[in-house]
Amino acid sequence: MQYLEPLNVLWNYLKLHQPPTKADCIVGFGNFNDNIARRASELYHQGFAPKILFTGGLGRNTEGLLTEPEAIRFASVAIDCGVPKEDILIEDQSSNTKENIEFTRDVLIASGIPHSSILGVHQPFMERRISAAMGVYWPEVNFSVTSPQVSTMQYLEDSKKQGITENAAISVIVGDFQRIDLYARKGYQLPQYIPAEAWQAFYTLVDMGFGKQLAK
Repeated sequence: MQYLEPLNVLWNYLKLHQPPTKADCIVGFGNFNDNIARRASELYHQGFAPKILFTGGLGRNTEGLLTEPEAIRFASVAIDCGVPKEDILIEDQSSNTKENIEFTRDVLIASGIPHSSILGVHQPFMERRISAAMGVYWPEVNFSVTSPQVSTMQYLEDSKKQGITENAAISVIVGDFQRIDLYARKGYQLPQYIPAEAWQAFYTLVDMGFGKQLAK
């Protein structure tokens, strides 16, 4: 597994390693990974927030893979985990990170639920990106983020169980790292310091054939 060392470099850069903090609402950001809904449910049961909102329609990584919106799927998983249906809100129209954030804000405002603080739950390698995007699209909210507590290899194994090939799962991580730089230059995210070690790991993985999710 020659890819593992550079992949772990990107993983550890993209993951912020923040402890969860109490908030007005937990927001589970949609994609193919059901462990996000399970992590959000765990945090709900631990008392980190009284409500969960799941956001996501069908996007870059789930269109053609899922037959229902990401948020609907996640809500079903959370109910199976014992979260009462009345404590779950759904935003199922968004198809990218910008819409995830803006449509979530609209739903929370319309519902009248307090939302001065948000505890986000996303993929481990999306923690930095979602925090940087929140700084552009919803800077006034007090935002922290956590993710399923898994290792890189556990993530790859879980992805396989949900129909994602190893190459595709790694390519998503590589693509999300590229977007840290590209989207900041486009104004979609706050700029982030990227160490030389992370850039080297990125180019190594692209050369190994994991560049299928790179943005133009």
